[in-house]
Amino acid sequence: MDLPEKLFFAAFLILSVAIDGTQADTMVTGTVFCDQCKDGQRSLFDYPINGAKVTLSCADSNGQITMSREETTNWFGSYTMRFDGAPDLSGCSAHVSGSGQGSTGCGEVAGPSQNPKLMFRMFDMEMYTVDSLLAQPAQPMQYCSTSSNPVPAPDTPTKPPPHFNLPPVPGFPPLPPLPPLPPLPSLPPLPSLPPLPSLPPLPPVIFAEASACPSEKWTLPEYKCYWRGVNGDTKVAVAFGMVAARRYGTDITLWHGLKGRGDPYRTLLREGITALLNSYNSFQFSYHPLGVVQHMNLALMGSTRSVLLTALRFKRANSGAGNVTCKFTTCK
Repeated sequence: MDLPEKLFFAAFLILSVAIDGTQADTMVTGTVFCDQCKDGQRSLFDYPINGAKVTLSCADSNGQITMSREETTNWFGSYTMRFDGAPDLSGCSAHVSGSGQGSTGCGEVAGPSQNPKLMFRMFDMEMYTVDSLLAQPAQPMQYCSTSSNPVPAPDTPTKPPPHFNLPPVPGFPPLPPLPPLPPLPSLPPLPSLPPLPSLPPLPPVIFAEASACPSEKWTLPEYKCYWRGVNGDTKVAVAFGMVAARRYGTDITLWHGLKGRGDPYRTLLREGITALLNSYNSFQFSYHPLGVVQHMNLALMGSTRSVLLTALRFKRANSGAGNVTCKFTTCK
């Protein structure tokens, strides 16, 4: 076996051990909308709810709750739950369990629960999605239709009732004509409908084309609406797992990590957070969200050289590698 083959075999063994040592992680994501018309489905008047509480419950064959997790939606109405290991969540259900600061009275009634659906699995890491959950107000809004299936009006008769056509009976005088009906009273004018409430601005759609933005852009307030999946207050330990928690602690936030300078590990954290945000906003970004987390953990388990190399690769992807630009526009 020559030298290149030996080096390739050694690198393969090191990568296999690192992957095998990586802790499995499961993520569940979804969105909560306000069903203003209480029709049980998404419509034009529905909008995402900030601060709604979502509970994911798992039960055994006897109906006993074996696992439960609660999370609160962010400004865009989305939530993310993380589980250690790779539990089977196919038999679990998610439902809206409470209203929050942004519900504006739309959490009086919860819509039907939804089951998580497995979307991705790799290296014992799983990603589940939940169909949109609905929270409903106590009463539907006035501008909603009162009935989706109105009862059809009866057909107007085209000829008079049969007794009007009876022939005269001998010996009896003919029937007198019926008196005309009095005119119907004029109805008062209907009151004008109240103006429609202003809907909150919807978050920008995920870029279908490639987009890569450096860390400096993610700290500007005019681009705050592009934070999706996570927010500035999300802990680094929650976004990247236990390996990152052992290095950076459990109190540091993503917003604080974006300002790291002067140290290889702080540089890795800054570029890793930027790559994670870019991966949530562009389908064609160089890294998938789970790929960012995996490369981050592998670098933290390696040497200082691997930390610098991974940070440089993240920075190159975040800068667009010379042919991809940042597609941000100012948030409304």
